[in-house]
Amino acid sequence: MRFVLAIISFVLAAVMIGAGIAQRTIFAEPDQAVLSTSVETDAAVTVIDGAALNAYQGNQSLTLSGTKSVFAAYGRTTDVIAWVGEATYNEIGFDPETMELTSDLVRGTESEVPNPAGSDLWLNEYERDGELTLRVSVPTDFSFVVISDGVAPAPGDVRVAWPLDNATPFSGPLIVGGAVALLLGLAFLLWAITHMRRSRGPRRKQLKMPKVPKKPRYKTARTPLEKPPVGRRALGRGMAAAPLVLVGILVLSGCTSGLPGSGGASVTPTPSASATAANAKAAPPAVTVSQVERIIESISQTTSDADAAKDPALLATRFGGAALEVRTANYAITTADPNLAPLPAIPAGPVKLTLPQRTDTWPRTVFAVIQNDTDETIPSIALFLEQADPRSQYRVLYTITLEPSQKIPDVAQADVGADRLLPDTPVLSTTPTEIALAYADILAKDVDSESYADFEAEGDTLRVAVGPTYKASVRAGLPTTASVAFASAIGPAEAISLATNDAGALIAVNLNETTTVAPIEAGAAVNTTGQVKALSGLAVSSKGVIATYGFQLLFYVPPTGGDGKIVLLGYTQGLVKAGEIG
Repeated sequence: MRFVLAIISFVLAAVMIGAGIAQRTIFAEPDQAVLSTSVETDAAVTVIDGAALNAYQGNQSLTLSGTKSVFAAYGRTTDVIAWVGEATYNEIGFDPETMELTSDLVRGTESEVPNPAGSDLWLNEYERDGELTLRVSVPTDFSFVVISDGVAPAPGDVRVAWPLDNATPFSGPLIVGGAVALLLGLAFLLWAITHMRRSRGPRRKQLKMPKVPKKPRYKTARTPLEKPPVGRRALGRGMAAAPLVLVGILVLSGCTSGLPGSGGASVTPTPSASATAANAKAAPPAVTVSQVERIIESISQTTSDADAAKDPALLATRFGGAALEVRTANYAITTADPNLAPLPAIPAGPVKLTLPQRTDTWPRTVFAVIQNDTDETIPSIALFLEQADPRSQYRVLYTITLEPSQKIPDVAQADVGADRLLPDTPVLSTTPTEIALAYADILAKDVDSESYADFEAEGDTLRVAVGPTYKASVRAGLPTTASVAFASAIGPAEAISLATNDAGALIAVNLNETTTVAPIEAGAAVNTTGQVKALSGLAVSSKGVIATYGFQLLFYVPPTGGDGKIVLLGYTQGLVKAGEIG
């Protein structure tokens, strides 16, 4: 019996350990799915579609090679195709029927593309000599653009790999259980050997006693019946049959493929649903939050470099409209008189609010608010950014310092975006042009203006800074030989309107106010000071001086039919022109 138990334990240990090792070796599934293709064309661009990158579930490992240098970037597929434009390119896709990558040549009218490095369209970009390997997780509606230098053929060797779950959760328990069975078998074997040795020791023979005579028995004539075996031999045969059946069952079960994770062939991974189903979005937001953060960081660095060198050309790569006009004028002012204060720098972040336009065309607009967390005394800055076309960078059109007491109304989430409204939209109670002129009238007349009741007066510090009281103090400070006149007009920068959640809008407008000081007596002259003197280059003028101040104004405008008032959320003002009266 003890030897039988030992044999059963050894057989069970062999089956369990063998099954556990087999799961990790001959029956092990692949740890990744790999698709690759090689393209041999003269196209300067290769576009890897998001469907190819999402042929299988999980993060992608993308390897690009075939040229001396490799540049790759990814963004929305619509943005990537728009940036490629009319250039000929290789398109790498995925065929769900053959489970292979496809390659098509899309011919265009251009054979070269500009350097895509640093484009605001990309969520991220990479560059390396020889071979570039990336581990990314790109959604289906995003694609990669790959080039060498924009002129030479693009890298043509593309390999995409996805990790697969080939874990064998029962392998470890089987091996451990087999080891335990092996130890039990050894224990049974030692027990059996010890018992056998003890049973073979010396025995004292018993004296035989004479047998008592038996009485005769009379048997009836019947067919003799075979008695069932009894005793030690019968027990031995019964115990041998049971282990034999048990061993047979264990051996047969060890030869089947029913063990978890085992099989005669590798399991082919199934493609993800995203690889076979279209995931198109209508009018997505122009940018993501991460893009805006990277764009503003780049703008901040460019602004810092341009401010240090007072370089209008460098500034123009990231500025335009009213923001460019006032900053360029400030360069001239601070160059002529270094004692005068420069304009505040554009901080790199953090970006507290991102409101992109909801569009897949150009131009594109983004509204962002930057708040300084380290110094609460520094007011927040609102920026309106615009991208003219796919290959252009976002430029700052408005830089507006927000009023501390005002609050930005509720707007859409950054991943939803807002509509840019037309200047004559009927949704709003008034147009941007009417707003600018009505507010200019308030700056001239205050409570006497017909538009006074339409605007919120509380928290509006610009009325105090340049309103009727300020203008009266300017008149009072002039000598009797000179006069001053104030006038307002719409500035050259285009107004921008983005919808809010309550059907209202955030509107940025450009308003110019001119101050004309002229002598009113013969022989009299006008003296200039400060910024006007620095920008005009005139110390004294017998004709008079005219100075133009640019206002960048941000309003919240309620929807048509609403009871709310128009609120000035922030403003920036600065001298943009100064000269002698012609």
